[in-house]
Amino acid sequence: MKHPIPDHNPMRGQYGAMADTTPQHFALSVSEGVATVTLNRPERKNPLTFDSYAELRDWFLALQRATDIKAVVLTGAGDNFCSGGDVHEIIGPLTKMSMPELLAFTRMTGALVSAMRACPQPIVAALDGVCAGAGAMMALASDLRLGTPSATVAFLFTRVGLAGADMGACALLPRMIGQGRASELLFTGRAMTADEGHAWGFFNALHDSAALLPAAHKLAAQLAQGPTFAHGMTKTMLHQEWAMTLDQAIEAEAQAQAICMQTQDFRRAYEAFAAKQRPVFEGD
Repeated sequence: MKHPIPDHNPMRGQYGAMADTTPQHFALSVSEGVATVTLNRPERKNPLTFDSYAELRDWFLALQRATDIKAVVLTGAGDNFCSGGDVHEIIGPLTKMSMPELLAFTRMTGALVSAMRACPQPIVAALDGVCAGAGAMMALASDLRLGTPSATVAFLFTRVGLAGADMGACALLPRMIGQGRASELLFTGRAMTADEGHAWGFFNALHDSAALLPAAHKLAAQLAQGPTFAHGMTKTMLHQEWAMTLDQAIEAEAQAQAICMQTQDFRRAYEAFAAKQRPVFEGD
């Protein structure tokens, strides 16, 4: 990924490749600009732990400085995506913590969602089987979601005596599927079926299990070959405009588009069009 900060800029040393990163609590592979993050505890339906929460948060935060990753595929090993926080490794210990300790934990889990929304790379979630609790929130924090007919999504926080308001659920889910539908899922904790999720706009598409990951990689590769600086701007605007009036949004987009018009990718697209060729974007 060609970063907009050139080699001669004194800040360039803050940026670098992430392909050689070796996470301890999830699997990672990088190919042709697409990073595949796999939650890999299939024998337990890929639950999260204190350490995996923190490592995922830090990895997504580091994407803001990555020079080699243009898009991300987020998935789970085996037949499930993620069952949420590990009952024995997280929920049990939480019952013994003080209020300051609990607040440190809930802020850490929310920081994972914030990091996913703040990274400029589009995130494609490939969801099969169980997608529950914090797993459902990671899916919701992604930019695009592909599922299978057997995928079920449950924001089951009330099932363990907690509020449906967790990791930004009350902000993100109503914007995705509507206030009434979100209210039902967050109050009851019931599972949303794949067909419901597709009809309500949670899933962008459904695929058979065998075709799910190839479809996610194909979509991510398509995004990685696009104007990545402009993709980052689109993601930023989608996030920031929630808190803007229409007039503010129109002005923000005018400024964003003017910035993109100064990129080399904009010039490349024009020259390719004039030459009746397909543009090759480089992200600068």
